[in-house]
Amino acid sequence: MSVGQIAQGAVPGVARRVAKKDWTFVLALVVFGIVVVIALVGSWIAPYPADELYVGPVNGAPSLAHLFGTDDVGRDILSRVLVGAQASVFAPIMVVVLSTLLGLSLAVTAAWFGGWVSGTLARVIDVIFAIPGLVLAVLAVAMFGKGLIAPIVALSIAYIPVVARLTQTAASRELGKPYFAALRVQGVSSAAMLLRHLLPALIPLVAAQMAVGFGYAMLDLAAISFLGLGQQPPAPDWGSMIAAGQASILAGAPEQSLFPSIFVVATVLAVGVIGARVTIWVEERER
Repeated sequence: MSVGQIAQGAVPGVARRVAKKDWTFVLALVVFGIVVVIALVGSWIAPYPADELYVGPVNGAPSLAHLFGTDDVGRDILSRVLVGAQASVFAPIMVVVLSTLLGLSLAVTAAWFGGWVSGTLARVIDVIFAIPGLVLAVLAVAMFGKGLIAPIVALSIAYIPVVARLTQTAASRELGKPYFAALRVQGVSSAAMLLRHLLPALIPLVAAQMAVGFGYAMLDLAAISFLGLGQQPPAPDWGSMIAAGQASILAGAPEQSLFPSIFVVATVLAVGVIGARVTIWVEERER
């Protein structure tokens, strides 16, 4: 099984078909780039303070003064979307980075040593994999309190098995190639083989998995905030804004839930297409 075939299983078929079109990949890069820029500078470009009450009418419709309208206490929705992007984007990035570092470390260790080390780590990974990420995150919040720290740590642990399983298979295959045997005969150190040969070979697969994992992490964290267990008021994030806008939908003012929902969906779709395109590139490189 090639690295490309391993990566293929990490990306949904629909995303792969869409990603093959150049214009969709470029559009996905643009969308994700805009979202990241918003997350970086949103608090500076917001037209109003995100937590300031009654800057406009209650449940006001979109207007020149308030492009996304106002919520049920008169706060500017555009400002809250811009400021909330920081937590909504960087929290999933932290989850993906932590889970990738931990999962990659376990995978490389298991592939390198094999034997009982690989078997023991496989059992540990199976135990973690048996616990749904959202359940683990909710338990972490119950133990350590509401906020983003507990869900970030919990989801980072929950995502380890996916990264570890994919990369261990690829790492074992790479270590079995003849050139690694030649490197050992030449007396190349283990550190050099890992850093100069094995890890670079795994980077494309890891990059594709990180893109897909980011989408899942964003959805999971949005769900946690939707339940009121993540980012706490008055600090905004997209998940809590969607939850807070439910009552306004019944009042005929869906903007408070609509606009953060659009940002969540657009971001997840964009990273899905990017991840699929990277996977396709991995497959083509293997041919």
